Amino acid sequence: MNVAIYLDNSATTKPHPQVIEAMVSLLQENYGNPSSLHAMGQQAERVITKARRDLAGALGVKEKEIIFTSGGTEANNMAIKGVVRAYGNRGRHIITSRIEHPSILEVFRELEDEGFRATYLEVDGDGRITPAKLAEALEPETILVSLFHVNNEIGSINPLPELAQVLSQRGRQRPFFHVDAVQSFGKLPVRPARWGIDLLSLSGHKIHGPKGVGALYLREGLAIPPLILGGGQERGLRSGTENVAGIGGFGLAALLAEEEREGALPKVAELRKAFLERLKGSGCRVNSPDNGSPYILNLSFPGFRGEVLVHALAEKGVYVSTGSACSSRARKQSHVLESLGLSPAEVAGAIRVSFSRRNSLEEAKKAGEILAHVAAELGEFMG
Repeated sequence: MNVAIYLDNSATTKPHPQVIEAMVSLLQENYGNPSSLHAMGQQAERVITKARRDLAGALGVKEKEIIFTSGGTEANNMAIKGVVRAYGNRGRHIITSRIEHPSILEVFRELEDEGFRATYLEVDGDGRITPAKLAEALEPETILVSLFHVNNEIGSINPLPELAQVLSQRGRQRPFFHVDAVQSFGKLPVRPARWGIDLLSLSGHKIHGPKGVGALYLREGLAIPPLILGGGQERGLRSGTENVAGIGGFGLAALLAEEEREGALPKVAELRKAFLERLKGSGCRVNSPDNGSPYILNLSFPGFRGEVLVHALAEKGVYVSTGSACSSRARKQSHVLESLGLSPAEVAGAIRVSFSRRNSLEEAKKAGEILAHVAAELGEFMG
């Protein structure tokens, strides 16, 4: 049997051993309801308090500005719908980009059905939104700008401080700024308060934490209505008994990621370089920008279909994807790659390789060699 080399870390990551150990302990011993007044409830509440503190510390924000959710998708929904429903009297214009995650784009389309006007910004050749492009799109009625930090398919990095500066020039009536940081948190520096960001979405399972838990940074002073009503948990914004084990695991994963982040960045860049070196002469096209996140590498093999490559690699124990895991089963062409102007053959032949700080250099080299071999074999078969 082939040894598994997992390179689909943008879809999800393997939980860190310490996270697993902590969550097992919480499930077995700390199962009280945090809303209960007795000692076991208070003990569970302390787990949530510590996780909130750890996330706030990683972001450089206040503890009370962290709202726990079921994941990045809920955080995106809460942020966007919350702002437009709380401040829609100020204007009916909202802005995002054409290459956002589906949990942004589908919310925008729903809001258009409700009467909001949406602008979908085009990206530059590196897959980024430029400050000039954002400034050009702003209107007096613009109330919200929602953009990614790191794109989930190609790894392009938006210049968030510069984009926030464009918004700040509008003065007191500036649009609110929401950022999807699901693919950057724990990997790159993320400082929403310092950068002028009002709301920011996070996810636990992208940083070697558990699935089913995420968070929203909500700047102090910004009031939005809840998506879920009930018991009043999470400052009344996200009712429901808290996922204590998941939140505790997320907090620990964030702490570990932040401790290792600076050292992991050059390591992952080396993994990417070694992987690409094994593909010289394979005929692949690199779709990810050189100045993007080293964690995400998008490649096209024109003449093949991406899913064929994915299955062929999986048979040899290498696991990658064709793009966003949230939409890959829908078998749609990548809206991200189409927005970059790639040809139909390049879009159809694309795969996404995504690294983790827990991948080894040997794994990267071996996976690159296997991909080059698979591409050559398929080329001979089809030729």
